[in-house]
Amino acid sequence: MIRLPKIPCSKLVANFVIAAGALIAHFGAHADDGMYDLAAPGHWRLAVSPYSYHFHYSEEHRYVWAIGAERQADSGWLWGGSYFSNSFGQPSGYVYIGKRYPGLFNTPQLFAQWSAGLLYGYKGQFQHKVPLNYRGYSPGALFSLGWAFNKETAAQVNLLGNSGLMLQFSYDFH
Repeated sequence: MIRLPKIPCSKLVANFVIAAGALIAHFGAHADDGMYDLAAPGHWRLAVSPYSYHFHYSEEHRYVWAIGAERQADSGWLWGGSYFSNSFGQPSGYVYIGKRYPGLFNTPQLFAQWSAGLLYGYKGQFQHKVPLNYRGYSPGALFSLGWAFNKETAAQVNLLGNSGLMLQFSYDFH
């Protein structure tokens, strides 16, 4: 049975909104160069991650899942956010920017993607499980390899630093 973590609504949502707003405001200010144009033609993507594999077993590890949404410009640049239960069962969030590279190795379905942004949620006794953590906030980055089954659906594997891999399925709303 999947147990969802208790959500400390006021604290988690407020911190997530502040972080997302700061990140979007910063990158939105650079829209004139086209790289972070949040209003550029593109599409929305919904992603779910039902399974993660840890490279090293620990009794402290809990079931990890994630749900997220991102906006991808036709140029491949993207921004988004996700809500997830981290490896220690704590409700967490990730706001980010990144880029997708379709047609990897001349294979139309194969793509690579990276994202970098701000994590929130690793607190208490687990605060040192992510680098540069300050009061639950830390930098984050994901590197991914994926396969597009068609124009709307894809699957990808996200590298979670030196901790593990996360399987992700996505649906694009064109």
